[in-house]
Amino acid sequence: MTTTSASPARTDRRLLALTAAADRRLVDPMAGFVDLAGLRAAVEELTAAFAPLGHVQHTVAAKACGLAPLLRFLGDLGIDAEVASPGETAVAEAAGLRGPRLVLDSPAKTVGELAHALAEGTAINADNFQELARLDRLVGAAPPRSVLGLRINPQVGAGRIGDTSTATAASKFGIPLRDHGYRALLLEAFAHRPWLSRLHVHVGSQGCPPGLMADGVAAVHALAEEINAEAGYRQVTSIDLGGGLPVNFDSDEPGPTYADYVETLLARVPALGDGRYTYVTEFGRSLLAKNGFLVSAVEYTKVAGGRHIAVTHAGAQVAARTVLQPEHWPLRLSAYDAAGVPKTGPDVPQDVAGPLCFAGDLLARERPLPLLEPGDLVVAHDTGAYYFGAHYAYNTLPRPAVHGFDIDVTGDVRFTPIRRAQSLDELVADAGGEYVGALPIG
Repeated sequence: MTTTSASPARTDRRLLALTAAADRRLVDPMAGFVDLAGLRAAVEELTAAFAPLGHVQHTVAAKACGLAPLLRFLGDLGIDAEVASPGETAVAEAAGLRGPRLVLDSPAKTVGELAHALAEGTAINADNFQELARLDRLVGAAPPRSVLGLRINPQVGAGRIGDTSTATAASKFGIPLRDHGYRALLLEAFAHRPWLSRLHVHVGSQGCPPGLMADGVAAVHALAEEINAEAGYRQVTSIDLGGGLPVNFDSDEPGPTYADYVETLLARVPALGDGRYTYVTEFGRSLLAKNGFLVSAVEYTKVAGGRHIAVTHAGAQVAARTVLQPEHWPLRLSAYDAAGVPKTGPDVPQDVAGPLCFAGDLLARERPLPLLEPGDLVVAHDTGAYYFGAHYAYNTLPRPAVHGFDIDVTGDVRFTPIRRAQSLDELVADAGGEYVGALPIG
């Protein structure tokens, strides 16, 4: 039975799921969980918020958590997929999303990727003029089945996190709009290619406020108007708005909502709502992050230099950004006992460490928590995007299992497998096991 409007709120659902997972021994020794009711609600909020813009194709950024059952689940809710690699494309197509339900972005598309997308009718956002030249050869004389666009770097500046800001003066993404002579080259590119009908912009993700994102959209909307004026007809018919809405990692509150963002967009560019363009969105983190959490058992505890240390199975292999850039990607952590009951007692500053063999593999440093003990559980909140879905193979650790869950009105939890834990045989295969003995001696 799926969740209804009478079901518990997100925090209550999480606690019910955690106790049920502990009882059913699903945390062995680590697992990811996806709140399916939360995802349904997020999709409803997204589609309702963007209704004032008219026709919008909503896609999920597959890079955020490109697990096939999850993409299929979102696809059944009307959410298509934005893909940026052959692997993401293959997974999305296996999930039943293909052709016009996909948007292909990437700064390094191969000829083979472009040819496949054109054959499938997948939308393509070209990244640069050299890629446009490849498309010239591939498209030929026949009108393409795909919607073809061009990614623009509006060069409106960086957000709080440089690594996730993609509209800086020297970003590797897109064609720089403000560099000398490029605007004229863009107008010429569209004039010579009547099959170009879309502009794409993505200012960045996490740390980019909605106002900065709206500045990027405004710049690209103005360019679309200029291209259409030069052409004498509506050549550009759609604008890909990208994604990037930031998430609040400090509490269960979401941060800026989709409705907040659309209000900001329309205040900055009222013409977005006049019906002359259709739109695409590519949200990932804002859809998924708060609807997933990671749970690890505490394996050992110790005291070193007067500091308490809890060694868990969740480290950089599932939380690379948090471990390597904790100042930008801190996670909320909660302590539970082996039965999934919240731990009580005074908070004690302690390091929550991962299993990897380097000293900096820490989810948190001196984090005040009830004192952790072997067998306890640590929950890393807001990890439904870019955490358990994107594995880092340091120390050849297996990928953890991922479970979706629903809760009925009686509080009964139903788990559905999204990905099983990776086996040791699969790890050996990934490590070239089939070629053992193949290297020459001497």
